[in-house]
Amino acid sequence: MTEHLPARLGLSQQFDCSYLADRQEQLLVILDPSCYTPCKFEQLLALGFRRSGDQIYRPHCPVCSACKSVRVLAKVFLPTKSQKRKLNKAKNTFCVKYSEQQRPEYFSLYSKYITERHQDGSMYPPEQSQFDSFIFCHWLPIMFIELWDQDKLVAVAVTDCMHNAVSAIYTFFDPDYEHFSVGTVMILEQLKFAKQYDKEFLYLGYQIDECTKMRYKTQFLPAQNRVAEQWLAI
Repeated sequence: MTEHLPARLGLSQQFDCSYLADRQEQLLVILDPSCYTPCKFEQLLALGFRRSGDQIYRPHCPVCSACKSVRVLAKVFLPTKSQKRKLNKAKNTFCVKYSEQQRPEYFSLYSKYITERHQDGSMYPPEQSQFDSFIFCHWLPIMFIELWDQDKLVAVAVTDCMHNAVSAIYTFFDPDYEHFSVGTVMILEQLKFAKQYDKEFLYLGYQIDECTKMRYKTQFLPAQNRVAEQWLAI
């Protein structure tokens, strides 16, 4: 499977793209139940796939190839001076915790984040059922990397864990703390976690050069994009 796609695949209907307003999106979906294990999913990550809830997919748009998988080489990553400043600022204010179980505070934090930051997106208005079906997974271990301001939960980075890689699924945070560059801090914390547990890659999902809000993914180097079935250095 490292060279070929599974035999059982599905193709979604076309729908409006979440990132490029003038485009239609279509997804290739894994239908083979044997692929829904951490080991097989790690191989699929290397083929440009990703998960949403329990489902594994990758973009398969008929006239667009803007989405490019991106992964950071976690073992050799070194933060820039700017990233170090953000980490140090956060270190003086916050405490980082790891949890393998969700907490009741997660949905209220997610709800505030979506309501204040993403009212124009497909996840607004936030709903508990939508949150659960998007974030959680029954066949894969998940690590929740948390940022705390004393007894207040500030941010959560939902992180999938495999043998040789981790995958950043979604980060949500309290918009009141945006001046701490929380989104950047949480990726740096995921990289620290990956390095601590000897993981080779942190997968960051899809980079879309034409979408301004997705360009942050190229700020963590060294990294690679998957282009024309090859992983190439950014």
